[in-house]
Formats: sequence, structure tokens, C-alpha cells
Amino acid sequence: MAKEKKSGFRINRVTTRATVAAWVMLMVFGVVRTVVAEGWEVAKGPLMTRWAKEVNPTNAHPEYPRPQLVRADWLNLNGLWDYAITPGGTSEVKSYQGKILVPYPLESALSGVMKHLDETNKLWYRRTFTVPREWSDRHVRLNFGAVDWQTWIYVNGKEVGAHRGGYDAFSFDISEYLKREGEEEIEVAVMDPTEGDQPRGKQSRKPEGIFYTPTSGIWQTVWLEPVSKVCIDNLKLVPDIDAQVLTVKAGVNSLAENVMVEAVALAGGKEVGRVVGLANKELSLRINAPHLWTPQDPFLYDLQVTLRQGGRKIDSVDSYFGMRKVSLRKDSRGITRIALNDVPIFQIGTLDQGFWPDGIYTAPTDEALRYDIEFLKQAGFNLTRKHVKVEPDRWYYWCDKLGLFVWQDMPSGNNGTPEGRAEFEGELRRMLQGLRNHPSIVMWVLFNEGWSQYDTERLVQWIKTLDPTRLVDNASGWTDKHTGDVVDAHSYPGPEAVLGESGRAAVLGEFGGLGLGMEGHQWSKQSWGYQIMGNVEALNERYCALMKRVWTFHEYAGLSAAVYTQTTDVETECNGLLTYDRAVAKIDLKVAQPVTSGARREASMQIVMPDALCGMVTWKYSFEVPDTNWMMLNYDAANWKEGPAGFGTFGTPGSMVHTKWNTSDIWLRREFTVNERSLDAIKFELHHDEDVEVYLNGVLAAQASGFVTDYYQVEPFSEAAATLHQGTNLIAVHCHQTGGGQYVDVGIVRSETLPAANSKK
Repeated sequence: MAKEKKSGFRINRVTTRATVAAWVMLMVFGVVRTVVAEGWEVAKGPLMTRWAKEVNPTNAHPEYPRPQLVRADWLNLNGLWDYAITPGGTSEVKSYQGKILVPYPLESALSGVMKHLDETNKLWYRRTFTVPREWSDRHVRLNFGAVDWQTWIYVNGKEVGAHRGGYDAFSFDISEYLKREGEEEIEVAVMDPTEGDQPRGKQSRKPEGIFYTPTSGIWQTVWLEPVSKVCIDNLKLVPDIDAQVLTVKAGVNSLAENVMVEAVALAGGKEVGRVVGLANKELSLRINAPHLWTPQDPFLYDLQVTLRQGGRKIDSVDSYFGMRKVSLRKDSRGITRIALNDVPIFQIGTLDQGFWPDGIYTAPTDEALRYDIEFLKQAGFNLTRKHVKVEPDRWYYWCDKLGLFVWQDMPSGNNGTPEGRAEFEGELRRMLQGLRNHPSIVMWVLFNEGWSQYDTERLVQWIKTLDPTRLVDNASGWTDKHTGDVVDAHSYPGPEAVLGESGRAAVLGEFGGLGLGMEGHQWSKQSWGYQIMGNVEALNERYCALMKRVWTFHEYAGLSAAVYTQTTDVETECNGLLTYDRAVAKIDLKVAQPVTSGARREASMQIVMPDALCGMVTWKYSFEVPDTNWMMLNYDAANWKEGPAGFGTFGTPGSMVHTKWNTSDIWLRREFTVNERSLDAIKFELHHDEDVEVYLNGVLAAQASGFVTDYYQVEPFSEAAATLHQGTNLIAVHCHQTGGGQYVDVGIVRSETLPAANSKK
């Protein structure tokens, strides 16, 4: 792995922590008494994390921000900047209004300001710096991790350039604007309409429900680095485990001749591969018997890339990569599954919003950024879906290093105008290019629940062209356009089995949403959840039941992945496994981890007779009133139709409709085989809308009125259960419907407790 960079200059083994701290304070932020005299302090927010007390102007995200393109020399510009808010037409600032702590957004408590930016106003930043003497003969780049949203950059009073986009990194060569003597001045102007026609994710000027406080201005690290005139702009790293090759392309900012690239791969400090070739060309770096990256073993190779011109070294960067392959493949039953390194793997994860009570879009510290990922791993998850937000590079670094799959959403916007769609596609392209080297990212999610969805088929194919190595989810929930690699449904609280297709895997992009507000750890007195639980005990019991159900769907119904809502509470939304301040875990990890990870499977649950949740199960059925002995084994049902369960109308809550039924009544029959082990402790797995009767071998076995919105379990009447015998048995069902949605399905299982039906007439 590339060495961690903790300050704005080259670190070596003899550099002490005290020396680093002193350098940062003196060279970047000024002496301590100056900071104190300026009177800056963290604002008092509604809720703070435990890391907030560690944040001050001398240590605001001191880590090197770009782990996959590391240069030894750099200068961190995080810290206190002057700020001002002016009318949008302002072209210069006469006087600044106070201090803001970069890189925390204007609206955050950690910025020290905690103000909102109106769409008609402009946010200004200003600070000074001194170019180190040893950089005197080199070009200087000014780098921004991300600024939300439209940005203008000025150096020593001259405009350097502009950028639009709230989630991608950008940089400018500012060499020609520098004086190279004494203090240099940077000014940054930002406008952010938030709810304009731009990608913004969950940001809202009126945060409530599933939308949250917006982020404006600088929200990721700002830094300087010296480079040569001809230098490495970017790396494109594509692993191919079948060919045992890493394709390396070093993007260089010049087409000058005789510019050569040398790439060296290392494992544990030892060279394992080397390739030399022209810059801006794809080079094949051979990795014999590669150590493959998996969540259980997230092995990363180091990569050293050197640029030479005429044999002279002119630039070098450190990076890393993982050797892994993501694909679709059929299992032994012919079901399309998601595979890692050609082996089907079940991905179980959480929806991750990426918000913080004290930093909004920006985690208070790198330790905090890492904490969420460590918690998910400890809880038994191997996946997170980064929901309509893009994180700093270091978040993906921790996912790479700790072993967590990532589904990366494209932040949503309105896409209501041609200009808005062009902006959306521009930011989408830059997101793919900026994050493409992270082995943890295994799927791109184009749209969420139809939010501003358009041209889905075209955009999916475009993404596939830009990155053919990953899966693409055309729309997570509700608005599938039958393109891409997965069929993705949402179900609250769910879960439900999703019906896949021949060439597309079935995934559950969202489920759960078990809500519980924790006193003393809430954003406000208001809180909501998809299903409010009474206490921690109830939440844990329900959570484990949902997770057991998910694993059953994986094993019997072909489900390839499931995403639980969600990692943490966010503002008034209390659906998190963690409170918003990350102070309290609502689930007992000792109990939940083996259930979440599948280590404790449904050993006590045997599918005696499958229902629609387990795949295509054929029944005989009739919409016409049959003879009175229709439920008997010797009844002649030759004239009845045949079709797969479940039966009903599409859109009925909790249903898995495979055969349409829209009359008032339906009668069903099916034979099934029972072995000796299945003769006792059975239960019906039942979903009905509305009144239902179930018979075993002609004897009434269960009866229920009204409707439910999910499958639940019920024990058969003892007289009917006693008729079960080894060999062929008969189950018969009658369901009556009076209005609204309708659905019926029945299965038989052994020894499993599912939640009670969650709605009845």
C-alpha cells in the first residue's frame, strides 16, 4: 500500500508527530495564538459526534486526500479561511465577514458558520499561502476534492478558471499566477442553487423526511502540489484475473515524444511485476498467480508509476490496486447470480446516505469516515450502497482496504431541461472516471426509484462502454426498464423475493427501515421510520427475522443481493442501525452479526413445499365454482388450468404475482411429496387478500379472513396435520376477494418464526 501522508510535506521515518503538528500549525494555519485571537469556534449544532471535539484549525483532515495518485510533496490548505456572503452578481469582496473552517461546508457546525446559502447569493473564501522555496522551478497545481456547486478560482486577483459540479475533483495549474515571493492569495467564489437543475442527491432547502440539510461550498480537502511541466494527470487501472494482467494507462498532460511510463507492482514490498511503455497508452502489467481481492481477504497491491523523458525521471506517483472480477453467471439451477472472481457471492449490505450531524456532507475526521465501514464489517455486512452521494477518495480507500463492496449511486437531480441533462451526464462521466480504480466498487446505480429518469437504455449502454468491467443497475426500485445487469426492487419493510431474468440477477435494492428514536441522540424531537419499533428488543427481534428471510430468498428464490435501510439515522429519519451521532448501535452485534452474515442460516427452516418466494411453483387453478369434493385427493381436476404461484393482481402489497387472478374467487390444488423428517412441526407460509381456506388431504387446515400485506406463518389445525404421510399429499386453497388488490399464495415450512401479518381488515 502507498504510504499514508499525514501533513503537507514529505514524511520520512525520523519525522515525529510533534514535528508534523508544528509544521502544520506554523506553515499552513499560522501560530496558535493567532487562531485563538481570531475567535473562531465550532458552532453549536443540533447534534454532534464524539469526533467533533477533536476538530480544530490545526488538524482539519490532514491526511493526503488522493490515495490512488499520491505525490510525496504537497501542501494542505485546509484550515481557517476568510469568508463572505454577497449578492450573486458581486465580482469582488471589499471586506470579509469572518472565518470558516475548510473543508466543512457552510451549513455545518464544524465550519464555525452554520449558515444557509440562498440561490441568489455567492459564497466567497479567501486565504494566503507561501510557496515553498524548493518548488521554485516546478509547476504548482491547486487541487479541490469537491466544491458544491459552481466555482470560480482567483489567484492574486486574477481568474484562474471555473468549475461546475458538486461531487468531482478538479484542479488548475496556477504557476503563471504566482509571484513566487512572499504571500500568495487564493479566492474562491461559489454559487449553489441546490434545487436547481443539477445533481444534488438528498440535499434540500427545506429538509424533511428523506431529504436533508444541503451542503454549499468547499466540502473536501484543498491542497497544492508541485509537478513537472510534463506530468501524470491520472491513472486508469483495469484488472483482468483471467489473463493475470493489470492494464495500466498513465494519462499524461503532454503529447511530447519519448515520454515513457514504468509501472511496478509490489506485494508486501517485493516486486511482482513490471512494465515499460509509452505514456497515454494501455500497458499490460503481468501479475502471475494473482492474490485476488475479496471482502474476506481484501488484498491490495502497491503500484509505483514513474514518468521518464529522454531517460530522465520527471514525475512519479504511488498507487494501489486490487485484482478482482465482477460478473454474472448461472448457478447449478440455472439462476443468474452476481459472482466475484467467477464464484457466486451473496451481497448483503446497507443503504448509506453519507451524512453527518456536525459536518453534513463531510465526516468530522478520517477516523470517523473509517468508523462507519468498520461497523458494517463488524455487523456482518459485505456491501454498502452509497446512496445518491459521492464520497471523498479516502472513503473508498477504506472500503478497498477493509473489504466492503460498494454500489455507487449517481446523485440525482431534476434533469428537467436539456442543459440539466447535459450537466447530469457530464457529472456521471466524471464520477465514473474519478472512481474507476477502486476495487470495492462493483456496480453503478444510474437512477433511484425513477427520480428524474430519462433515456435509461441509452445511458446504461453508455456506462457499459465507459466501464465494461462492472455491473450496471438501470434503476433501483420501481421503474425497471429491462436493461442493465440486475432487476432491482424496493420493499418496506419487506423483504420480498425479486423475480430475476435469464440474463439479469435479482436484487433487493432497499428493504427494512425499522425505525427507533433514541433519546439524547436525535437531531430533533421529531423522528420517523418506515416501521416504528417499540424498543431495542423489538427492533433486534424483527431485524433478525428480516435477515433470516433474506438468506432464505437467496438460497431458495435466487436473490443475489439485499440492501437494508440503513447505516445510520439521518436528521429526523430514525431508520439507522446506528444513531446519527454514531454513539449508539441499536442492534446487538453478537446476536445480529451471525444472522446478517449468514453464518447462522435457516438450519431450523426446511422448505417442505415452496411458495412463489422460492421461484416458479405450478398449481392447478379454477375461477369457476367446482364440485364440493374439489379439495379431495381423488377429485378429477383435469379441466383446471395450470399456472405458477402467486395468483392475483399486480401491485398488491407484498405480492409476487406470476398468474393474473382478478375474479371474485379462485380455487387451487397442488400435490407435493413429504419425507419422514417433514411430518411434524410444519407451518403454512401464507399470504392472502382476502379470505382464505387451506386444506390438507381434504381436511380444513387453516382459515383466515381479511387481507395481509406480507407473508406470515400459521400452524395447521391438528386434525389436518395428522393426515400428512410419507409420499404424495394434496394441498387445496380457496380465496375470496371483495375489492381492491388481491393475492393468494401458500407454502409449507418447518420450524421458523416470521413476523405476524402487518395489516388485516
